[in-house]
Parts: sequence; C-alpha cells; structure tokens
Amino acid sequence: MEQTWRWWGPSDTIKLTYVRQAGATGIVTALHDIPTGEVWTCDHIEERRRFIEADDSLGLRWSVVESLPVHEDIKLGEGNLTRLFDNYRLSLRNLARSGVTTVCYNFMPVLDWCRTYHSFELPDGAIALRFNIVEFAAFDCFMVKRKNAELDYSPAVLKEAEAWFENSTESSRDQLLSNIMAGLPGAFDRYDIDELRGMLDRYQDIDKAALLENLRTFLCEIVPTAEEEGIRLAIHPDDPPWSILGLPRIVGSESDIKAVLECVDSPANGLTLCMGSLGAGPNNDISSIAKRFSHDIHFAHIRNVRKFPDGSFMEVEHLDGDNDVVGVMKVLLEVQARRKERGMQHWRIPFRPDHGLELIDDIDRPHHPGYPLIGRLKGLAEVRGVMTTLANIYQHPI
Repeated sequence: MEQTWRWWGPSDTIKLTYVRQAGATGIVTALHDIPTGEVWTCDHIEERRRFIEADDSLGLRWSVVESLPVHEDIKLGEGNLTRLFDNYRLSLRNLARSGVTTVCYNFMPVLDWCRTYHSFELPDGAIALRFNIVEFAAFDCFMVKRKNAELDYSPAVLKEAEAWFENSTESSRDQLLSNIMAGLPGAFDRYDIDELRGMLDRYQDIDKAALLENLRTFLCEIVPTAEEEGIRLAIHPDDPPWSILGLPRIVGSESDIKAVLECVDSPANGLTLCMGSLGAGPNNDISSIAKRFSHDIHFAHIRNVRKFPDGSFMEVEHLDGDNDVVGVMKVLLEVQARRKERGMQHWRIPFRPDHGLELIDDIDRPHHPGYPLIGRLKGLAEVRGVMTTLANIYQHPI
C-alpha cells in the first residue's frame, strides 16, 4: 500500500521534507486557489507537480487529488451545467497528462465535513476534533433557526441545546460558527449565518432521491472521460454520515455506497474508504464494507473515532476507538494481493493517516484542523507497523 500524506500546497507549514521523514512517498493535494467550477489548467497542474517532485532525493510524487470539487449547481441540478461538466472533464484530462490519475471528490451539499470542537483537550493535554450533538443542535435550532429543525433531535438533546444556547456568550457562539464553517468545500471559504441560511434555502426542494439523481447525472457526464484517461474517481463518504441542517446525504452507509456505484457501472466509478466518516455511523461495519466493495476502493483514509450514545463522536488515536483498523488493513492487503495477481497496473492502494491528534508542539504550529504534523506522523507509523506485520504474516505484497 502506498503511504501518502495530505499536503495543503506550498503555503503549508509542514514542509515536504517533513512528509518524507514521516515515511510517506505519495502526496495528496489539490489546487485550492482555483475557484470551484473553473478549469485546472495544464500549467497550474504541472507547476504543482514539479514543486512536489523538485527534489529527486525525496522520491515524492503527486499520488492523489483531494479534492477536485464538484460545483454546488451540479449537486442542485440547476444553472449552466454544460459549462461545469466541460470544465470538470477538461480538468481530468489535464491531470491525466501529468500522470495524476486518482481523484477523490465528494457530493456533500454545502458542508464537506462538520465538527463543533477543533480543540477538545484530552486528559493528557492532546487536542482532538469532536462533534457534539448538543452544541450542533443549539447551532441548528437557535442560531440558524432552521424551520422544523427541532424534529431532527431527541427531547433530551433539545433540552440540553437550549440550555447551552441560553448560557452561551457571543464569543462561544462565534467560535461554534467558525468551527462548523471550516467544513465548506473551499480550503479558506466561510459563511456567516445569513449566507448559510441562503444556501440551505437553495436545497429546500432537494431530498435524498433528488441528490442521488443529480449525482447519477454527474457520473454519466464525467465517467466516460475518466475511463478514456485512465482516471479512477473515488467518492468520499459523508462526514458525518447522516443528514445535517436538513441537507440530504447519500454516501453514509453500505446501501448508500451500493446505490452510488450502481449509478454507472465502471472501474472509473469508485470509492474512497474513509474509516472515520463511515465509522461515525452507529450501524456501519467498516471491515464488511471494505470486503463488499473491495473491487471499487481506489483510496483509503485510515482514521478512528469513538462514538457516544447521544450521536456525538470524537476523533481518537489511529489504533484506538471503535473502528477495527487491523481488520480493515488486512482486507486492503488482501485486495492488493488479488489485484497484483491479476496483473493490474495500479494494484497498490494509496492510503493516508487521516487526521490526527495535536501532540507535543503541534499545538503551537499553525495547521489546518485535523492535520497536525506529529499526530499524523505517529498515526502513519502505527498503521505502517500494522501493515508490515500483516504483510509478513500472510505473505502479502506491500
């Protein structure tokens, strides 16, 4: 399995030399400065690729795009979609010309991911990301004031949410808004409450079935180009894997994944197996999902979470938590072995340590939420140990 690392581009405080020291050889990145819906030109792609590969001694390559964002109009099924589809297809062709052929994307409306805490302190001083259902309900019901929002929460959660809101300060409410808005598709975009309400209004007539149909339309338009260019599209599961703010979600469970893959039957239409996103769902068995869709996994995020009875969850160390990392890695190694036996060109599955706790001086180093240096370095080392041990025991290729 190819060890990769999410890197936010030349402005990232984590240098490429640090990435190599961590043990990764594949870089996972995107052109965050290009607005969603515009073309990723050959010049821009080549500039980024050359930057990554400039030092031959590091042996780094641009392994995976994460993400090539899908414009909101495509998810809504409105506006000039012909131009947006043309631009997406051209971006894929340009990536293929530079040898970048694994493309992660998602189809989550408005928010790509959601946490209420970015700095939840653990007893040992480490910092974790956390989703607190009570604070999220307070945001939804009493800050955004979404119509009928209270129907999405239990009476107990609503009671606690109202109490949180009544006792909150302007500063704590602003921080909650900032934390939730960090999940917007652009790396640096943010909405205020009124702008968020405007986006939610656009989706008021879009339910799960309609969103799935809009994804089907997107895939029918894009997958033929991906096939021609040898691109492997890998849809990312919803994070968290259920409806939030009344927005539909369509990649949150085993049955959801089946429906997505059946939209277009093609090796180019595949999955990013994100253990953390799927693992936050109380009924998701990640090992079972990995086995069922083994032919369709093009990329993997190895991450762990701990779930709580009220629907809250938090991120924990990679080998801790509710997800069976060892079991999933065993499945992925078995998948790789079968692919190699069949002579597949791209038999190795790229994976990255997804997120990580802030450890030691991570806390003082600027970084994107969930992407510290030391926490991910530790996670990659742990997962590498699992991978190497399993490969030795079962004689699987790495």
